[in-house]
Amino acid sequence: MSFQTLDYLLFLAAVALLLRLVAAHRTARLALLVTASYAFYAFGRPLHLLVLVGLTGVDWLFIRAIHRARAARRKLLLSAAVAVDLLVLAAFKYAAFLSGAVTGSLAALGAGVEPVTISLGFPLGVSFYVFSSLTCSIDVYRGRCEPPASLLDYAAFVSFFPKIVAGPIARARQFLPQLASPPDFTDAATSHGLFLVLAGLVKKIALADFLGRNLVERVFDAPQRYSSLEVLAGVYAYTFQIYCDFSGLTDIAIGSALILGFRLPRNFDLPYRSADLQEFWRRWHMSLSTWLRDYLYVPLGGNRRGRARTYLNLFLTMLLGGLWHGAGWTFLAWGGLHGLGLAATRAVQRLRARLGRPRAPTFAGRLLGGVLTFHFVAFCWIFFRAPDFDAARAVLAKLGEGTTWAPNLTPTILGVLGVAVALHFLPRLLYERARAAFVGAPAVAQAAVLVAAGFALASVATRFVPFIYQGF
Repeated sequence: MSFQTLDYLLFLAAVALLLRLVAAHRTARLALLVTASYAFYAFGRPLHLLVLVGLTGVDWLFIRAIHRARAARRKLLLSAAVAVDLLVLAAFKYAAFLSGAVTGSLAALGAGVEPVTISLGFPLGVSFYVFSSLTCSIDVYRGRCEPPASLLDYAAFVSFFPKIVAGPIARARQFLPQLASPPDFTDAATSHGLFLVLAGLVKKIALADFLGRNLVERVFDAPQRYSSLEVLAGVYAYTFQIYCDFSGLTDIAIGSALILGFRLPRNFDLPYRSADLQEFWRRWHMSLSTWLRDYLYVPLGGNRRGRARTYLNLFLTMLLGGLWHGAGWTFLAWGGLHGLGLAATRAVQRLRARLGRPRAPTFAGRLLGGVLTFHFVAFCWIFFRAPDFDAARAVLAKLGEGTTWAPNLTPTILGVLGVAVALHFLPRLLYERARAAFVGAPAVAQAAVLVAAGFALASVATRFVPFIYQGF
């Protein structure tokens, strides 16, 4: 049940209505949330619901044990809880990659082993609900979060359907307190949620899907058929496709939660406006960036163990962040490049500090930094998008040819790409005014806008295109 379908919108409306009817009864509303979330999750592959339910139960037992245990056993219990979560993630997400890599290497060494790929299937959103579960276990261990009041509370937190597909990665200490009291059913919150759902659908269907169908897929599938200029446009188009796709998915998730009376963390803040790579990662997939910082980079030592160790920790954090996105060498390359870029950014910052340069760059410096950062990010997206290194090399080779004929860059394609760029770089005030106007409009006017937008989007949705991050 994908977010951009009418089925989902009807499902969301039905759950919101039922939730309002039972809002005053804690057990009833929690049971409804869990039932609705499990129904949503089972809509695609019912068998994978067993993984979600089983892991929820096991983690719940570990969390209770960690909270009650004496200091000597708490670390051992936490280690076991983390190991179970990561083993589940590895078994379903990385079994094929690891088995293929190991048996392929043995075959290449002449060990007489045929390359074998073992796949257990890929449960929807497994990366996201495993990371959400880990936040609860770790934060209870650290004393930063009270354990869930009941198994029902914990199941509602882990499985909450707006966030289970692709985040945002909500932390237990942010979400569990919301389950303790009736949802926030204010007109303003509901209207804001509707606006976010609409904005997300526009980003996904009108911008991301159009760019993907009409330029990105063609360029990355067969770059040799296009000129260097067309391939460059395809790389730019993918840069905005993945942003519009993922931020659109996040808008729908956060908007859906608001309609249900809950709040999820912000996940994007116009990342391509960043003046350096460090700022980019403070603006892109913010819930994952802060998760990697708090639960990986800081435990590795952060910047507390000297300059060389800081650079290594940055590299390792982003390398593992790349592996989190997908089981493939190109994802490792993408993460490694960002790790090297972050280390270089930190080195430049330290050099500027030694030279006594102002920390805040001038307008010209910020503009130059923004252009360089954008193009570095776009370059890295080539490895993220390409299925293998041969495909990535083919794109890079075509870019290096320098050919400029461009019959495939039609005015419509350039226009849609221009709209995607403009919406990202226009003053934030314009977006806030549009949101305020919608939220403040009468319900009849809001309904008219939603219906008109629905018909318009249906007319441009020529085929179903899944969200990119549903694959992670």
